[in-house]
Amino acid sequence: MGDLNRRRFLQSMAAIAATSAALGCASTVNPKSILRTPQQGRSTLGLTVPKMDVVRVGFIGVGERGVGAVKHFCHLDGVEIKAICDTHQAVVDRAVKVVVDKGFKKPDTYGKSDLDYRRMLERQDIDIVIISTPWQWHTPMAVDTMESGKHAFVEVPAAVTVEEAWQLVNTSERTQKNCMMLENVCYGRDELMVLNMVRQGVFGELLHGEAAYIHELRWQMKEIDHKTGSWRTPWHAAVDGNLYPTHGLGPVSQYMNINRGDRFDYISSMSSPSLGRAAYAKKEFPADHSRNKLNYIAGDMNTSIIKTVKGRSIMVQHDTTTPRPYSRHNLIQGTNGAFAGFPNRIALEQGGSKSYHEWDYDMADWYNKYDHPLWQKMGAEAERNGGHGGMDFLMFWRIVFCLRNGEPLDQDVYDAAAWSAVFPLSVESVADRSNSKDFPDFTRGLWQQAKPLGIIS
Repeated sequence: MGDLNRRRFLQSMAAIAATSAALGCASTVNPKSILRTPQQGRSTLGLTVPKMDVVRVGFIGVGERGVGAVKHFCHLDGVEIKAICDTHQAVVDRAVKVVVDKGFKKPDTYGKSDLDYRRMLERQDIDIVIISTPWQWHTPMAVDTMESGKHAFVEVPAAVTVEEAWQLVNTSERTQKNCMMLENVCYGRDELMVLNMVRQGVFGELLHGEAAYIHELRWQMKEIDHKTGSWRTPWHAAVDGNLYPTHGLGPVSQYMNINRGDRFDYISSMSSPSLGRAAYAKKEFPADHSRNKLNYIAGDMNTSIIKTVKGRSIMVQHDTTTPRPYSRHNLIQGTNGAFAGFPNRIALEQGGSKSYHEWDYDMADWYNKYDHPLWQKMGAEAERNGGHGGMDFLMFWRIVFCLRNGEPLDQDVYDAAAWSAVFPLSVESVADRSNSKDFPDFTRGLWQQAKPLGIIS
């Protein structure tokens, strides 16, 4: 590593170590202090803000994930890209070129230091900020964004401790600014279709869901100075739990009306042995390499079970290490049958094309009947613009549509907090022989009156 990259690597390791220590000490904190905090403002459930003729955007972090967001915003009507911030000049230049090549005005740039994003936040001509940085920066940057009078849109997970989750909630309520976690999977065609089917009662009363992030990513360990593996790999040596819960969990939470009629109650979590990362490092790196000096403690497979207040169960799994096909599970089970993903299949007692003892793998008729109106309207354009099959583009299109039309967002700060809290609570549970850990009620009881997410068109 060069001196600058080595310094940033050490700073990142120090930040992760500090977060790890906070997670490790969580069990010694008075549980009541994290289950509820004093309210500092008004609830932002269903928050609407004045219509924006033009949505003026700033970006913090334009690496592997962030530059994709820049590309999508270049294809959206009613958007102006004002500023771009990143401490790596090469990716700043790349993102600026994307904007200029599309014929737009060159955005101003920031990134002289890790905290130079705050200088960007001082601007008065930015309405929203897209945050695509390493995990330990998500909450601090989102909080600073809202404190500066701007709406925060932050990559997943939005928080890595329960205390951070409360910081997001409290700041959003006090400033009356949106804080949305960019859970793109909620905008996938299949997930939207299943949401539509759930709302129409196809599966009956919901009982159980399954969600996962099973994605072999050992190769990212070779990203040393930059890119995702440079900062994500050390997390596997810092904590043991579900490090990345929200991709599969977000859609299942929407099916079950989490924070809008039901909420997470408690979680129990356990991990397999941690073997794969050390074995990969031994095979792929010299013996004295930094990757061989890390003590990998995150279990290769983590399995957590969430119980909701209404008694439903959700299995959530995380595995970015073992050699197996990609899966988010995306399973929802009701009294009349089930949908399961990877591969897509449906079995119903009433209304199916086959016996419920046999999976129906032919999705054509189901798409024809239950495709979500949003996908019917924008799906073709979403697929043209790409981003995980179009879900990325559709998510950003929907955000801009809501802001320009004064409509509430599809996800709010309470979703960001609850979905992200699986990370630290799973770590606590694993460390405590899988004993259950309570979820805070981030809505402070308002989940009981909140309306479920509707089927918008």
